[in-house]
Formats: sequence, C-alpha cells, structure tokens
Amino acid sequence: MSVNLKGRSLLTLLDFSPEEIRYLLDISKQVKMESRSRLRTERFKGMTLAMIFEKRSTRTRLAFETAFAEEGGHAIFLSPNDIHLGTKESLEDTARVLGRMVDAIMFRGYKQETVEKLAEYSGVPVYNGLTDEFHPTQALADLMTIEENFGRLKGVKVVFMGDTRNNVATSLMIACAKMGMNFVACGPEELKPRPDIFERCQEIARETSASVSFTSNLEEALAGADVIYTDVWASMGEEDKEKERMALLKPYQVNERVMEMTGKSETIFMHCLPAVKGQEVTYEVIEGKQSRVWDEAENRKHTIKAVMIATLL
Repeated sequence: MSVNLKGRSLLTLLDFSPEEIRYLLDISKQVKMESRSRLRTERFKGMTLAMIFEKRSTRTRLAFETAFAEEGGHAIFLSPNDIHLGTKESLEDTARVLGRMVDAIMFRGYKQETVEKLAEYSGVPVYNGLTDEFHPTQALADLMTIEENFGRLKGVKVVFMGDTRNNVATSLMIACAKMGMNFVACGPEELKPRPDIFERCQEIARETSASVSFTSNLEEALAGADVIYTDVWASMGEEDKEKERMALLKPYQVNERVMEMTGKSETIFMHCLPAVKGQEVTYEVIEGKQSRVWDEAENRKHTIKAVMIATLL
C-alpha cells in the first residue's frame, strides 16, 4: 500500500490507519539515524512553522523547534500574549492569516476544538502538540521507543497506571489498538477511560487482533506486562485537585514491587515527563535500569520531524 500524507494534519491518531502510523515510524527511524551521523539535509529550507503555546512545554517545544531548524526551516514561537488567539480576533480569522503566511502550524493548549478549527480554516498542516483530550506526538514517540526495545509492536503488552482518562493515556490506548498491541488501563474507577473512546479502541483492537481493557486490580493488570507507563497525578490545569488525586492514585504508584509483579525482568518503564518523583513513580524506578524515559523524550524529536517530513514534502 502506497502512503501519501502530504497536506494532512495530525490532530489525533484516530484519524490515521495502522499503515500510515507504520510509515511515520519508518521515517522516524531514518531521521534518527541521520541525527546520529550529524547529517543535515535542509528539507524545510525556506519554510516557516508557527508554534502556538497556551501551555508550557519542554520536550514539545524543543522537539518541534530543533527538528524544524535542523532541516533549514524557521520556527516562530507564539504565546497567547503574542497573538490575538480568540481575543479581539476570532480563532477562524487567526487561522486564515496564519495559513497565508506559514507552511504549518503546531498548537499546544487546552481545547481540542481549537486545534481542529486551526486545521479547518488555515489550509496548512496542523499538528496537535497536546490538548486536554489528546497527545498524539507523545504516543508516536512511545511506539518508537517500545519498538526499539522489543524489535516489534504486535503483541506487546502495555499497562498504563494511574489516571487512565488523561490525554497521554488516551492517545497511547489509541496507538496500541491501531498497532495490534495489548493495552491495559489500570487505575481507580473514578478515573477510568472515556467510554466513547474506550469502546472505539476496543473495536479497533478487534480488527488488529489486539486487546484493550480496564481494571482496578494490579495483579490482573501487571501479569506478563512488557511496558509499565505512568503520568503525573494532576495534569496541567488540574493542580487544585492534587490532594484528591493523591488519595485516589497512591495504590497505583509505580515502584520496584510493581515492576516485579510483571514476572518479567525485561519489562521497561516509561513516562511522558515531567515526573514528580516519589508520587506516581519512585526515584529507584525512573532512574533504574528498566527506565526508558530519556530515550522516549529524545524520540519526541525524531517522530515529530517524521510527521513534518511526511505532511510537508
């Protein structure tokens, strides 16, 4: 099957087929090898990327900005203080102006509706760098990291521990279902995955001979797990709920005992970062030999570059 993603936006991985995700991962491998050999190809020479940030960022900003610059392009950082995004000027009008002046747009913020409108009205590829609902660029980096470790994706068992309805867990669940992986959401009933997306992922998993499930039982979730993944207990914008979340999620902390419960010495630990060491994960695990969080962070850059290559060239 020939894959052509030119002109496409990346808003959620629900919009991408397994073959298209595979294509992006293959390009990611290529550009990572180029990076290792210090090869600079200037694929984006003369191009401009607008980067709109409503939320703070370390990995997302660095990944987009350095990936675009390495390929000879110019990235412009835009905060809410820099442009009239939905204030004084409608979102639709801002999108139209940006689309006349830049080659692509990255948005990292709150509402999924915002990134969708940017894609609808700008006429250029738009990349979701994170919204409250989805984090597709993180999920691509996760897939790349898992495949680097196990040499495959099909059949790998991934357990997400904690707040299983957050944007990272949701996008990872979608990615696993698409790629034939077995995903288990493990957390309290109060923070279980969004029903509509959960059911859609179960449908996708049946098509790819995979599985998607939810449980509050650690023993049931962890048996035979290849990957244990977690995220902060209070996401950006939810800091006021931290005490409540700590009480709910303390039983789901990833510690050495949890890692041992898989029954596999080769199980790896993953985290999208930033991490609160001592809360969702212990220092010993995130800094231990099973941790792959730094490879995962680096792979944000390579997968993001792959997405831009595939959609712009």
